Amino acid sequence: MTDITNPAELAKAVDGRSDDEINKALEGKYEQTCAQVFDGMKQHFLPEKAAGQSAIIQYDVTAPDGVYTFQLDVAGGKCEVAKGKAGAPRVTLALTFPDFLRLVSGKLNGMQAFFAGKLKLSGDMMFAQTMQGWFNQQA
Repeated sequence: MTDITNPAELAKAVDGRSDDEINKALEGKYEQTCAQVFDGMKQHFLPEKAAGQSAIIQYDVTAPDGVYTFQLDVAGGKCEVAKGKAGAPRVTLALTFPDFLRLVSGKLNGMQAFFAGKLKLSGDMMFAQTMQGWFNQQA
């Protein structure tokens, strides 16, 4: 069983797989998988990289059965996860479920995804680049 809260294991699980393969493998578990991945992001948060920063980062993840919204609230050296729209986000990232898994595991470069139309950003786009380094993708 793959530990999807571990970025390195998640990267191995999605590497070389098509969107259809990823969606089929996790069918019926999209929301649960998103929740586990966000818990992993919280665990792999690097507070020293976000020193002095505070922000709400929203993800809108489109799975075959709907859109799942989660927010990361970063403040005071901590990262908290909330399901749904809890506060006013500084930046919102919208992408498909497979591309979300690829992005957070380091298998998809955020800048390339944005320019390829796989990642849609709203809000502070410059901040989106900064906050990428706030999470350890090599765990």
